[in-house]
Amino acid sequence: MNLFNSKEQIKKVIEALLFVSEKPISIKIFQTFFNIPLNNLKEILLELIEEYRVKNGGMLIIKMEDSYQMVTNPECGEWIKIFKKFNTNNKLSEQALETLAIIAYKQPITKAEIEKIRGVNSDYALKTLIDRKLVKIVGKKEIPGRPFIYGTTKEFLKLFGISSLKELPELSQFNKINVA
Repeated sequence: MNLFNSKEQIKKVIEALLFVSEKPISIKIFQTFFNIPLNNLKEILLELIEEYRVKNGGMLIIKMEDSYQMVTNPECGEWIKIFKKFNTNNKLSEQALETLAIIAYKQPITKAEIEKIRGVNSDYALKTLIDRKLVKIVGKKEIPGRPFIYGTTKEFLKLFGISSLKELPELSQFNKINVA
């Protein structure tokens, strides 16, 4: 029983499936999915490939042996490299996130106090957070050596979508989270 009324409906579904699939999809899977004759399916897939080629947009559909995949247009390669570099640079490491959480909940806090809680050196994580403008030096502690004390910034609030530190979840809520 064919649930699709038209070739255009089938094309639309093929596009969606190719878009969400991380791997090529075999023609056998399409044939099972759509329950239409193999020749008709091949014709539809060839039409889709041609439509994407003629459009010359950011995406293409390619055939690899008996499978099909949606890929980025090679003409966009340089832009993709720039985006990936930019996007990767926005991620914080686990160490930086841990350090940021400590500062957010314990501020104002010194580097030595952060390291006592974490149990490891926090130089790199702290530098990363300062470079990203999520943490800043807010003063010096009135103890021998007068170490810097750190706190979060307005950028931190913006990043987490809160207007003040009072909106941070209570630490007691984290104990209730089941991490099994």
